[in-house]
Amino acid sequence: MSIGTSGDPVAPRVGELDMRAIGRALWRRKWLIILPTLVVALAATVAVNLLTPRYKSEARILYEGRENVFLRPEADRAGVDRTAADQEAMASQVQLILSRELASQVIAELRLAERPEFDPLIEGLSPLKRATVALGISRDPYRMTPEERVLDAWYERLTAYAVDKSRVITLEFQSFDPLLAARVANAIAQGYLKLQQGTKQEETQAASRWLAGEIERLRREVAEAEARVEDFRSRSNLFVGTNNTTLSNQQLGEFNTQLGAARARKADLETRARLLRDMLRRGDAIEASEIVNSEFIRRLSEQRVALRAQLAEQYSTLLDNHPRIKELKAQISDYDRQIRSEVEKLVRTLENDAREAAERVTKLGAELDTLKRQAATSNEDDVRLRALERDAKSKRDLLESYLGKYREATARESIGSAPADARVISRAIVSNTPFFPKKLPMVLVATLATFAVFTGLVTAGELLRAGAPERGELPEPAERSEPRWATAYHDGPAAETMRVAAPREPAQVAAPAGAEAPAEPPARRLFGRLTPALPSFGGARAAAGTGTVAETAESGTETSAGAAASSAVAPSSMVDPSPAIAIDTAAGIAAGGTGEAGGVTLSSIDELASRLRDGAVGRQVAVFGTAPDGRTTQAAIAVARLLSRDSLVVLVRLGSEPAGAIGPLIGGDGPGVTDMVRGEATFGEIIARDKLSRAHVVPRGRGEADTAALLASLRFVTMIDALARTYDHVLIDVGTFEAVACDQMAELAPGGVLVVPDTTDPIAEVAQTRLAGAGYGDGLIVLAGAPLTAPTPHTEAA
Repeated sequence: MSIGTSGDPVAPRVGELDMRAIGRALWRRKWLIILPTLVVALAATVAVNLLTPRYKSEARILYEGRENVFLRPEADRAGVDRTAADQEAMASQVQLILSRELASQVIAELRLAERPEFDPLIEGLSPLKRATVALGISRDPYRMTPEERVLDAWYERLTAYAVDKSRVITLEFQSFDPLLAARVANAIAQGYLKLQQGTKQEETQAASRWLAGEIERLRREVAEAEARVEDFRSRSNLFVGTNNTTLSNQQLGEFNTQLGAARARKADLETRARLLRDMLRRGDAIEASEIVNSEFIRRLSEQRVALRAQLAEQYSTLLDNHPRIKELKAQISDYDRQIRSEVEKLVRTLENDAREAAERVTKLGAELDTLKRQAATSNEDDVRLRALERDAKSKRDLLESYLGKYREATARESIGSAPADARVISRAIVSNTPFFPKKLPMVLVATLATFAVFTGLVTAGELLRAGAPERGELPEPAERSEPRWATAYHDGPAAETMRVAAPREPAQVAAPAGAEAPAEPPARRLFGRLTPALPSFGGARAAAGTGTVAETAESGTETSAGAAASSAVAPSSMVDPSPAIAIDTAAGIAAGGTGEAGGVTLSSIDELASRLRDGAVGRQVAVFGTAPDGRTTQAAIAVARLLSRDSLVVLVRLGSEPAGAIGPLIGGDGPGVTDMVRGEATFGEIIARDKLSRAHVVPRGRGEADTAALLASLRFVTMIDALARTYDHVLIDVGTFEAVACDQMAELAPGGVLVVPDTTDPIAEVAQTRLAGAGYGDGLIVLAGAPLTAPTPHTEAA
């Protein structure tokens, strides 16, 4: 329901849902909804009581990796903890619980294949099951093997999942027998642990068998490698001596040591011999270690000392020529000669030893060079020998590693059974409460679903009946050409954004003689109500010219939003004003004054208002300018104030030029076109009142937007069409002609006014040419050099 300007309720507009009418329709057909709902509720109650109840038991397993550290291989004992399990590991354990192998073990252990619950062919198929099989909803048990039938029932009743953020696995099993459900759940848990233990044992046994084969192979390879090493060593004379070195290298070291010793002895002997000979040559006292250590020279020196003592004693009584004195002197000289002779002999011995040492040095040097040449020739053989030794050593190390692992594997295998990686933390118990069916929720869901379905069917039927026109209501389609935006407007959702009131009835005027009165559009039926369609204003105003609209103007001054909002009606009731506008335009051109080619030139605001009041260019007029100097806005508001004395006028400010001092008077700081296009303001909120007249103004708005984008907006097109159906005149302040697409503006406003300061302005000629090419043609009015102010407003505008 909508509320008109007087506050009285009016009939809903076409396309608007009447919820009260829908409620009355539902109340009239209440038994069509209640009876099926009660029947379905009763049937659901009977069905859930006839279903065989199922019981569910639950067991929980903790996966933690319980392997003993002493049972691990030696290489893994110092590693990281292997008990941590990620989400992928937990998902793998869940799949292990759901495996066919574990299912087959539990089925065979509990003999589930002998129960009718798992094999439906034991007692035969029920009629319902036969029907589902015939319809292809379920599989045919007769075409399945016994194992497939049992496994199909098994997986239908088994559920396993990992608990979030934990290493706990929950397994649930359902059965008609609560005791069987608990037994199967516990059997699955135990079977899962045994399966893990068996898997570990199989892995250990497989490792032992593989290691045994590898050890035998490596033993043969190691023996062959060591034999190749020894054979090559014997053929290459690369025998090993002390300190694990080859004989050639050991000999080379020994000869090098001997050569060094020989060279040192040679140098020592030569030095000592040279020193002794120098002493003899100078006649110095011979005091050397070799002389002192000589026994013969020591006795000669002692005897000489004794003779010198006797000589000294005889000198006390005898003279030099005494025979005794001469004898003693002769003996002392003889001893000195013998000592020198012995020293010379010792020097010759040292020289001979030095020559012998030199010969030894020479010989050792030659032998050392020979050994070096032999070592140089045997390097290649030594490299090959080392390669063979490395190969043999690597195989020997691998064999020893495998032997250690084999001993560990055989020890683990002999233990018997290794602990599983998981343990049961909660065993399944017998449940006395059925898990299925949930009687009350199932009955409630079926009842509410039936109620909603039948309510929707009744509502849809009422909507279809209300939307279909009754016989004789459809009018004959009129041949008319619509603008390109008309289809988009009728199909688009933009009209839903308009908040409008009851439509304003236009003033009734007399039709000219010979003209047929326009036919009233037929009413439509919506939810049992007849809604009148909005009549067309175009034909009446074209025929009446300056017809009387005083009452309408006065009512429009009281409620500007309500008057403007009366245009939002269903697309089916809109009337295209294009034919009337075409007639008005032709008449205006025929009656217009003289002007330049391509348009009519006027020089005053009064003349322009008079031509617009006569309907010369239609009710939708676009005002263009040649420069962003505010002249366009001043001319538009002046014309609007003049027209508002006897007509309903709205000025739409589309241009972005400043309004100057008249901006506050025409609502320049309020919401406007840009706000409405963005959905930030409703249609009624953007219409303002001119403070100096009865004209209404739609400001440009407070937001930033491109003028071309505004023209392309479906909401803007809808707004202009709604205003054209509500007001007598719609003036659009476009701004400069270069700021918009003139062809699009010509479709919205067929009438055009160009405001120029002077007809001689070259820009004016360019503007006329462009507007004529956009579709305005000879109907363009040029306002040149006129004062851009309206006369003093009348008192009723205050």
